[in-house]
Amino acid sequence: MKVPILDLAAERAETGEAVRAAVERVLASGHFILGPEGAALEMEIAALVGVPHAVACNSGTDALHLALRAAGIGPGDEVVTPAFTFIATAEAIAYTGAKPVFADVDPATFNLTAATLERALTPGTRAVIVVHLFGQCADAAAIAELCRRRDLVLIEDCAQAIGADWEGRAAGAWGDFGCFSFYPTKNLGAYGDAGMVVAREARYDARLRMLRHHGSRQTYLHEEIGFNSRLDEIQAAILRAKLPWLARWNDARRAHAKRYRELLAGAKLRLPVEHGRGAHAYHQFTVRVARRDEVRKALADAGVAAGVYYPIPLHKQPVFEREYGGLALAASEAAAREVLSLPIYPQLADEQIRHVADTLRACL
Repeated sequence: MKVPILDLAAERAETGEAVRAAVERVLASGHFILGPEGAALEMEIAALVGVPHAVACNSGTDALHLALRAAGIGPGDEVVTPAFTFIATAEAIAYTGAKPVFADVDPATFNLTAATLERALTPGTRAVIVVHLFGQCADAAAIAELCRRRDLVLIEDCAQAIGADWEGRAAGAWGDFGCFSFYPTKNLGAYGDAGMVVAREARYDARLRMLRHHGSRQTYLHEEIGFNSRLDEIQAAILRAKLPWLARWNDARRAHAKRYRELLAGAKLRLPVEHGRGAHAYHQFTVRVARRDEVRKALADAGVAAGVYYPIPLHKQPVFEREYGGLALAASEAAAREVLSLPIYPQLADEQIRHVADTLRACL
């Protein structure tokens, strides 16, 4: 039996009619950039997160970059972020001319904690990007309080955590900014690149809208150097069509995670740790295993796809290693050696989950 890491064709079978109707609606309108679909999506995502403002842009990476720019982060500033995450988080910092500062993560949840964050702060720290990795919120309350006391801008990287929360408050609603990716593989995915920044303050909303549109609030009047980061209407319409499925898809992911826990109980691996302080969106179901690469190959040979997110922590990436390679971040480095993500897309059948679990047990 073959089990892919993700099955977008199965998703399309659920949503295809709604998506086709949405695309046809945009094509018939003749309005493709900064139109009613994007505006409506912004309102819907803002309502989902529970914040007053949302600004669509063309990727999750741009969402992080625009948030930093809107907050005034630039050369001479330092921004703390976890070392165990996708490179886009650090790229966005580098785009502004600021310096990334890498903090270690909790070995149980893979997330930044208030303690690991505080150890990384310096007099030059102006902002923090906290990543809610794999769909589970970091300790948002403690981190937000630390940032408030230190007068730091807090940006949440929610690329993998739409629909997650910490103590009932949604991912993206704790910081000054929440940044979302709608890359096709995400829990809510477009049919191309797409992103969103949410914010609590009207001043940030206005600045984000200007920055994404060539530094302009009025046609052919440009107040600063901005960017071309506008979400197109087709992608916005597709996301709006798929949004009604998000809650049930996340519920399915949680049900699959529970089933994996039952089937893998007692196996020679470490199951994902849930902190119990809010809902996990399970963008990934990530176990930790010894001989990870051997186990992954054995799974692949048996038809089971498994992912490694991420094999190299950011401070060891070639682009950063010259400056940060001597940094010792034990939890991030150990995670990079051991993590293995199993298929957990919503459309998985129970027989597929059992096959993955049985095959994995046989590989350990």
